[in-house]
Amino acid sequence: MTIHPLADVSPRAELGSDVEIGPFAVVEGDVRIGDRCRLAARSTVKAGTTLGDDCVVAEGAVLGGMPQHLHQPPQPGGLVVGQRNLIRENATLHRAMVTGENTTIGDDCLIMVAAHVAHDCRVGNQVVLTNNVMLAGHVTVGDRAYLGGGSAVHQHCHVGRVAMIGGLARIDQDVLPFVMIDGESNRVVGLNKVGLRRAGIEAADRATIKEAYRRIFRDDLSFAELMAALEAEFSDGPVAEFADFLSHTTRGFVRERRRTTRPMLRIVPSVDDAHDEAHDDVAKAA
Repeated sequence: MTIHPLADVSPRAELGSDVEIGPFAVVEGDVRIGDRCRLAARSTVKAGTTLGDDCVVAEGAVLGGMPQHLHQPPQPGGLVVGQRNLIRENATLHRAMVTGENTTIGDDCLIMVAAHVAHDCRVGNQVVLTNNVMLAGHVTVGDRAYLGGGSAVHQHCHVGRVAMIGGLARIDQDVLPFVMIDGESNRVVGLNKVGLRRAGIEAADRATIKEAYRRIFRDDLSFAELMAALEAEFSDGPVAEFADFLSHTTRGFVRERRRTTRPMLRIVPSVDDAHDEAHDDVAKAA
């Protein structure tokens, strides 16, 4: 174990083996740090936080801060971070609001610079939150989801497994598994094909997911008709996640961006064209 003499580590903190803590880092009491974790200079791990093995916390990151809420809970819940997570500079991860509850981060996640995970969030495994991502309270993010820089997710929204959200997107409804969101329109623009392959989903399953995608976004079904179709036709394998996800949604889900069938273009003659037409008229008159 290596603790820099300028670090402030509470004697009531539980530290695993081979932990490295840099200068001006702060580790409060009621904290558990797993084996082989590295806390860089000026990082802070506050009371109520559990950090799994082999995690790296970069400079200025704050883990276990109090919930950002007008009514501060007298006895907040905790923050539980899994194993092998990389938490980059100035990221903030907050505790849950209620005693006995936890904000949770899974395993093998990458949380980039200045990303924020608010109270009571549930972040799955192998999730990537890029720079300045903002998760409001009670957001759930599925395994292997990827959120682009500056994207913001409204409280209580769910982001499905292997979904990809473009940079600067504003998410105020649930995002289905396997889809991509465009950061300009905030709408679904297709399936996350690269993510599906990287997640090890077989070609046949990917084809079935594509069929279900068309049924969801192209067939103009009512919600009841859609659920019946998904449960009847797509009940096995990864595609079954659509019906399960939709059965738990409370905010509705993000719809597909639709393009017009024909380009809406108005052809305006150039100055040269107008000059040529005037010259032709003069020649005809002569």
